[in-house]
Order: sequence, then structure tokens, then C-alpha cells
Amino acid sequence: MPDFQRRKFLVQGSTAALAGMAGLNSSSPASAAPTDELVAAAKAEGHLTVVGLPRDWWGYGDIIDGFKAKYGLGITELMPDAGSAKVINTIRNARDTADPQAPDVIDVGLPFALSAKRDGLLRPYKVAAWEAIPDAAKDPDGYWYGGYYGTLAFEVNADIVTTMPTDWADLASPKYKNAVGLAGNLTSNQAIQGIFAAGLSAAHGNADEAADQGLSFFADLSRRGNFVPIVGGLASLEDGRTPILVRWDYLAATDRERSGGRTRIEIVRPKTGIVGGVYAQAISAFTPHPNAARLWMEYLYTETRAFLNSGYAPADLEGKLARVQHSGTEVYPLFPTQEELDRAREIITNGWGDVVGVQIQCLPCGSPSGIPMVFSEGTIGQRTMSR
Repeated sequence: MPDFQRRKFLVQGSTAALAGMAGLNSSSPASAAPTDELVAAAKAEGHLTVVGLPRDWWGYGDIIDGFKAKYGLGITELMPDAGSAKVINTIRNARDTADPQAPDVIDVGLPFALSAKRDGLLRPYKVAAWEAIPDAAKDPDGYWYGGYYGTLAFEVNADIVTTMPTDWADLASPKYKNAVGLAGNLTSNQAIQGIFAAGLSAAHGNADEAADQGLSFFADLSRRGNFVPIVGGLASLEDGRTPILVRWDYLAATDRERSGGRTRIEIVRPKTGIVGGVYAQAISAFTPHPNAARLWMEYLYTETRAFLNSGYAPADLEGKLARVQHSGTEVYPLFPTQEELDRAREIITNGWGDVVGVQIQCLPCGSPSGIPMVFSEGTIGQRTMSR
């Protein structure tokens, strides 16, 4: 099948702890220098503004510091905890302003990159390593390129949960009463795809039925008293309010690092319903520093291949998206198309109140949300959605 999610990206030699993630690699030399002209133009601009990049996410702290040290540009780290929707809104706002602190470069979930291109919010640029980036992981005109991806998993507080769930159906067991939560509100990409993944498992891989089956799955969890209707995060995982979270595997791994050993956190990738989500890099159409933005992309993809060196990317890619280890078996994730995601979002957000019948409550203000790219603007459950 020709569409994006059916392309099978082949991993060679996955040895890192996070087997569900992939960075970009190529057969090109380990590093390549950007042109002198680009470096000079970027230095003349003197500044770069990034948005939605916390320092403990994907090694971005080291990446930002390395870029700054090498080229001497000032860097504004705008709203490091912003989710993809808020990041895109900062670009929309920049259309009508001449703010020098408007974002230059973004890192967002693929659906947001696709819609941003459609809305004229991105500027195309092809890095020197363009040919090494898999065709299925980049826009053919250079408006965005994938950096990494992960799959939905169960993040489990092993100090509380002694028997690990191995698949979605296990979550309905009486042993997980008052235990299962979603990490992300109902408008977030993470929650939508988590519900979709549960439904994909129940529908035996039929993506057309996944959204409806996902609603039925969570309605059943709620009736059994297993679903906890709060927006889960590291705090609720550790204190036992949601000792099992449906979460991107890389976010779960970051939670484990942030916990620092005070909580035993296990990451379980289910046997079925394996859904992947790609995050994309792009340059704002309204960048105040276009050459600094281009130099940043060269630093990420051509000069250092910073994703591969960040410690989170486990494997080399050969022109394809990666197989991942789930319960000891190599499998190909399903990467939903934009059409499938749009349809799933409509079914889930419109049907949640009637089918599941509970409102997901946000954590109190000040509670650690943990990770960006989880929360999106909007209200929850039976209330109005912003998108």
C-alpha cells in the first residue's frame, strides 16, 4: 500500500533502551560543514528563536548549547513546555507582527506540520543531507522533515502495579481497578492516538473501525471502574492516582529519567494496536532569522545528526521507517494518515461524552505536567473543543 503508515521502515541493530524510537541516519559522512555563505549570513542575523523545546527533551539542552557555542548566535528558548498546537499558534500570531522574538524553527507532531504547510505557515528548505532523509519522512518540497517517532505504550508504576499488562485487553482486568489514565487531555494528539490504538487492537487491525472501537474500549474501562478520568502525568503516576498511563514510549522514558529512581517505572509496549507518531522539524514562514533557521536545520541533519547522538535514537534507518520491538517481537507500527487522524479526532471528541460519559479533569494548576507535545488547548469531555 502506498500511503505513509503502510511503508515499512527497516531498523538495523536496535540496541538502545528506547527501542520504540528512531532518529534519522544516512550513509552520508558522519558530519558535513554548512557553506561559509550560510554561516556568515546566519552570524549577521545574530540570533535564533526556538519554541517548544525543553532542555530535557531529546537532548535539546546539549543541542542548543552546542549550536550556540559553535556559531556564537544568541538563542531565545520560547515557551519550552508548549505543545504542538500552541507552537503553531505562535506562527499564526507572527503573520501580523514584526516581533524579532517570533519563532524561527519548530518541532511538532506530524499532523500539525501537515496542517501548517496547508495553511501557508511554513517555509521550505532542503538541507544538504536531503537525499539521506527517507522519502516517507519528509515533504517532497522541503516544508517539513521527520526527526524521530515513537509508539503508544503503557507507563507503569511498578511499585504499585505488580503484574504488568501486556496488551490493551489486559487493562480491563479487575486487578487494574482505579489505575488506568490517559496522559494528555482529550484534544491532545497523544490521547486521540492512545484511544485509536486501543480501538485498533479491539478491531484486529482495522483502522476504519479503530476510533469507534476505542470509544467502546474506554467506555468499558469506565464501567469497570478501571479508567481514572484525569489528565495523567508523572505526578499522578508516582502518587498512585494513575499508576498505569497510556503514553508515548519516549515520554515514558523521560518520566523514568526525571523520577531519578524514586519510583520504579516500567514501559510496556502492547502486543497489538501498535500506533506510531512522527515529530517533524520545520521553519516558520515568518521567521525573523531565515539564515539562522537554515543553519539550525543543517546542524541537526547534516553537520551533527544531533538526533542520532541524543541518546534516544536507537537505530540506523535505510530509507524506511523502523520496525520496533513489542513484547519481544519485531513489528511494524501503523502510522495513521492525516485523513485517518482527522476522522478519528472527530469521532472521538464528538462521541466521548455520549459513549464514555465521563469528563476528563485537568490536574490542578501547578501540578507537574512533565512533558511538552502532550497537552493541547481546549476543554475536555462534553465541553467545546478548540480543534
